[in-house]
Amino acid sequence: MRGVVMCGPGDVRVEEREVPQLVAPTDAILKVVASCICGSDLWPYRGADATAEPTPMGHEYVGIVEAVGADVKNVTVGDFVVGSFFASDNTCEICRSGYQTHCVQRQPGAATGAQAEYLRVPLADGTLVATPGMPDADLVPSLLAASDVLGTGWFAAVAAEVGPGKTVAVVGDGAVGLLGVLAAKQLGAERIIAMSRHADRQALAREFGATDIVTERGDEGVARIKELTGGLGAHSTIEAVGTQESMMQAIRATRPGGHVGYVGVSHDVSLPGQELFFSGVHLHGGPAPVRRFLPELIDLIWTRQIDPGKVFDLTLPLDQAADGYRAMDDRTAIKVLLQD
Repeated sequence: MRGVVMCGPGDVRVEEREVPQLVAPTDAILKVVASCICGSDLWPYRGADATAEPTPMGHEYVGIVEAVGADVKNVTVGDFVVGSFFASDNTCEICRSGYQTHCVQRQPGAATGAQAEYLRVPLADGTLVATPGMPDADLVPSLLAASDVLGTGWFAAVAAEVGPGKTVAVVGDGAVGLLGVLAAKQLGAERIIAMSRHADRQALAREFGATDIVTERGDEGVARIKELTGGLGAHSTIEAVGTQESMMQAIRATRPGGHVGYVGVSHDVSLPGQELFFSGVHLHGGPAPVRRFLPELIDLIWTRQIDPGKVFDLTLPLDQAADGYRAMDDRTAIKVLLQD
């Protein structure tokens, strides 16, 4: 089968790989219908994350079940499924509390290699959720978004205690930040301030529910948020980047007693203890337990109440994955969908 492999920084290729087989009785094999390139894939692409080379790429996926192990009960051959990027049993005490990314049997990167024609998914019963039927083609991008960026943006909003009457600031205008805007709108936020310098992303943020756009960054961005909130700061702030600047911008833009939901993959972030101590700000986040939200998100998509698939502004065949990486690295695309 064909699959995307990162052979080094800036070096993405589509190569012939072995078709995955069932290894454990809890496995499922999927025929991948659509996958995509994640912002987090750009860290190794840019050389910021070390990778074992060559590395199969991709952790966002939807597909049709081709085979299941003997112990798989919740999905069957022929089901169209959405999965999380962490494999989890969804039955342990941690999973039942809503934190499947910390499952006692968790397998981080279990779906690594999803930018391919086929994929093996461990712990299939806990990781995969079947849709009510075979989706219409126009729903596939939105269902794919649910496998990571929508679920991650949703978790960020939940972690930030977004709710009715709240003012929400969103740091980051990538797919996760934009879908954090959508989540905040769905959760009833009164005011949503999207921080973005790019006209196309600003337009999509407004479509998803943003009421205000702030183009400033860093201290100037914080000052602008304070200005818009009577000097207090946001009740809830979503941090969807993962850098020192974005984290400090999020914390400083949040009022005392407010909440920051951070889901940007952390890179060299160091929090000043004294400032954090006196900020009065709650911090909660990390790798999103997407599986916790999948049933609700699939229902919202299936009933056409939300359309998160709009974050995909470029669709390419799998063989042109390298072009997709370049487009996202150059910020000429928000998010690239790969589909033959």
